[in-house]
Amino acid sequence: MGTTAKMGSCVYIIYFFFCVLPLVFCQPASNQTTIMISVSQQLDIANSPWDASRERNPCLWKGVTCSSPHNNSILSLSLSGGSVPSRLGKSKVLERLELSVNNFTGMIPRDIGMYENLIQIDLSGNKLTGTIPESIGNLTRLQTLILSSNHLSGPIPAGLLRITTLLRFSANQNRLDGTIPINITNSLKILDLSYNEINGRIPSKFLLKPNLMTVDLSYNKLDGPIPESISPSLVRLRLGSNLLSGPISSARFASFQNLMYLELDNNKFTGMIPPEIGSCSKLALLNLAQNQLNGTLPVELGDLTNLQVLKLQLNKLDGEIPSQIGRLNMLTILNISWNSLNGIIPSSISNCGKLLNLNLQGNNLIGSIPDNIGNLDSLVELQLGENKLNGTIPFMPQKLQICLNLSSNLFEGSIPKVLSGLMNLEVLDLSNNKFSGEVPAFLVELSSLTQLILSNNQLSGVVPNFSKHVSINISGNPGLRYESNNSPVSIKKRKSIAVTIVVTVAAAVLAVGLVAIVFLLISRRFYKVNDEQLQSWEVLSPPRVVQGNLLTTNGIHRSNIDFSKAMEVVASPNNIVLKTRFSTYYKAIMPSGASYYVKKLNWSDKIFQLGRHDKFEQELEVLGKLSNSNVMIPLAYVLTVDSAYVFYEFAPKGTLYDILHGSSKNFLDWASRYSIAVGVAQGLAFLHGCTASPILLLDLSSRSIVLKSLKEPQVGDIELCKVIDPSKSTGSLSTVAGSVGYIPPEYAYTMRVTMAGNVYSFGVILLELLTGKPAVSEGTEIAKWALSNSVRPNKLDQILDFNISRTSQVVRNQMLAVLKVALACVNVSPEARPKMKSVLRMILNAR
Repeated sequence: MGTTAKMGSCVYIIYFFFCVLPLVFCQPASNQTTIMISVSQQLDIANSPWDASRERNPCLWKGVTCSSPHNNSILSLSLSGGSVPSRLGKSKVLERLELSVNNFTGMIPRDIGMYENLIQIDLSGNKLTGTIPESIGNLTRLQTLILSSNHLSGPIPAGLLRITTLLRFSANQNRLDGTIPINITNSLKILDLSYNEINGRIPSKFLLKPNLMTVDLSYNKLDGPIPESISPSLVRLRLGSNLLSGPISSARFASFQNLMYLELDNNKFTGMIPPEIGSCSKLALLNLAQNQLNGTLPVELGDLTNLQVLKLQLNKLDGEIPSQIGRLNMLTILNISWNSLNGIIPSSISNCGKLLNLNLQGNNLIGSIPDNIGNLDSLVELQLGENKLNGTIPFMPQKLQICLNLSSNLFEGSIPKVLSGLMNLEVLDLSNNKFSGEVPAFLVELSSLTQLILSNNQLSGVVPNFSKHVSINISGNPGLRYESNNSPVSIKKRKSIAVTIVVTVAAAVLAVGLVAIVFLLISRRFYKVNDEQLQSWEVLSPPRVVQGNLLTTNGIHRSNIDFSKAMEVVASPNNIVLKTRFSTYYKAIMPSGASYYVKKLNWSDKIFQLGRHDKFEQELEVLGKLSNSNVMIPLAYVLTVDSAYVFYEFAPKGTLYDILHGSSKNFLDWASRYSIAVGVAQGLAFLHGCTASPILLLDLSSRSIVLKSLKEPQVGDIELCKVIDPSKSTGSLSTVAGSVGYIPPEYAYTMRVTMAGNVYSFGVILLELLTGKPAVSEGTEIAKWALSNSVRPNKLDQILDFNISRTSQVVRNQMLAVLKVALACVNVSPEARPKMKSVLRMILNAR
């Protein structure tokens, strides 16, 4: 398929051969056209489009379009594999070569060095092997070279040093080795060589070049000290997860006026944190975790008023936490765990009003928790375990969600009532203290609780009846028992008491009934109340419909859906079958016998207010026209005064969460788990690829995926991003970004839903399918746990659900292949995550 354009009296047709793949373009004689070969993801051709008979006629090629918009000729094509093209024709005017995110294999062709006008090459996200050819050094106009996420090996070619125009070189996530060329950064602004096997020392003048802005050498095998001389233009410096050593010299920070991100974690640095670090006024992220740093926390840390993330865990720091920490009012993550800090928790920490995660566990902190800790309105995780804290537990932040860990301290007395308001909390750990008395009944009312750890205390009595999905640990409490373990004597006593109560209640009910009958007879006589009115008082009044509309064109659904019947159903809480972060689902059985989900959105909540009901209707009208078997498509809606109700097909197997982790937990074999993974990926790829604009998911989790069968998943809550305005939220991260455990790390800074964020959430779902663990397990997010265990390839097996992986070697290999996809999806860097279409392709290739 191709087009040629006539421009004036001049028509130029230039043929480029890309593995004998041509590009046709036209340009006027007076203007030089920028040529771009762009292999995009817009088309998906299952088989190679090349045919030798078509070599001379590019416009016969399947999937090829030739055009010249704005004096630019662009070939847009998607290939499913093959080798990188080695012949690009006789012309040397090609300037941009973009072949990212495909399945290209083999080596980068040496002939690429012939095209001396190239200014940009992007071969990222493929399966390329071999070395980077020296011939690339001939591309003296090259400005951007992106080779990320391949399987390239060998050293960085010295030929790159000849390119004085090169501004960006990214070859992260490969297998490159050898040392760093001394002068590679002469002209660079951006260098990313992370996740390779580069070794040796960092050259002394490597970080001094005046144009250098971003350097990422994390996850390599570099050793030795950091160079003394560092460019003042640096904005990001990431050297984490290497073998670097020596002190962090104070001289290095004197000129860091533009530095925003500094990561030196997981190395072997020694000595103290230099006070001069406080002069880096623009610093937003400081990560010095997992080193051998000692000494006290410098009070100058309080000068970093733009700091958002401070990670100092797993060092040998001692002394007190300086009160100046309270000046960091932009801070969202503070982790100083597993050091030797002492003294009290400063009350000034409550001034850090944007804190989401506070981790002080594993120190020697004493005294009581500050009374004003409850002022941290945004806090979702509080880790204070393994200290020497005591006293009264104060009012806690009400939005705690991930975990409240008070374990291994010196708390005593009864479990305090102040914990009763933590309705979003998932994990509560009170173990290894001296709590006494009974387990309070208010803990049963914590509806989000999934794990309660009460071990090794002095509790007594009977454990209340918690929901089946709550995991409880009461070991080490000799006087504490479950109701089922009661002795026969106590059972007899309770039975006799129960009989007495039943007789008393029955007598009371009989007396009340007689009074009620007399009253009704009198009221009928004087007020003429009929039977129909009496019956209407026995049920809740259904919501009053303001407007209802059918969206589906399916005749079966249109004849089955009955708005009046649905409103009767939603009037009773007994019909609730599912609650997600933003919605309540009811099961509605229509007069025809057909079942539907009716989802309630609380219109009165200001986060749902769109100004006008017609905007809501317009959005649903668009979504109702979609068609995909792996997406919950709205079939109809009803508007009432204070709510909106949306109708969907009913999924009899419930949610993926219920199947994997809930009270109705089923054993899913690998075939079912794989089918679910493929189905969800297909649904997301469809939503992200919608032609008008991508449909993003505000809350993607295993609770928002329903199952029509154990192999037929559907992605739900697709309309939330259209009808919720995050700017009207109360500031909680989960209000903007969904469920805890599925929230990508960058949302803490951006508060903006993205496709890359959806990919991260899908990666967590894949990990749930692969491990059998929930998104948050024992207070730890499964994504962080899996990433930490994936650093060593020999530990990958330990991540998998052994009950599934042991089935056969074929199953194990498939699970390992899908695990690699999941780990790519939960990459901490949004830019490094694959697109959903590529994710789907990789999952399909895993089998």
